Amino acid sequence: MKKELQDKLYESYPKIFRRKDLSMKETCMYWGIDCGDGWFNIINKLCDRLQEDIDLNNKPQIEATQVKEKFGTLRFYTDISDEVANELIQIAEKMSKTTCEECGSTDSAENRETNAWWRTRCLKCKDIK
Repeated sequence: MKKELQDKLYESYPKIFRRKDLSMKETCMYWGIDCGDGWFNIINKLCDRLQEDIDLNNKPQIEATQVKEKFGTLRFYTDISDEVANELIQIAEKMSKTTCEECGSTDSAENRETNAWWRTRCLKCKDIK
């Protein structure tokens, strides 16, 4: 993800992304948000809903431990979780299967194997490496 978009998420959700400044020995967040720009809105909505649930229900703070693409879909790992957080994360991961990782389009975006690598791309972006 472009630094500007990543920093926007970090600024909007400092509690969720508290680990971003820790060393690579302490967290995978050291590597940043490791996916395409097209999933920015999915991650933004997910973080918004997670933080809202935490704040409204006085729950323990969830912190992201790794955010990445794997097998062409979003993976959002946290230090702790509960039933609501798990459901929200599953919805976001499911949405990523039909959202182009490059441009964010949901028009004809699908998860497919290309050159032994799984990617979720729309027809316009399908040949981007």
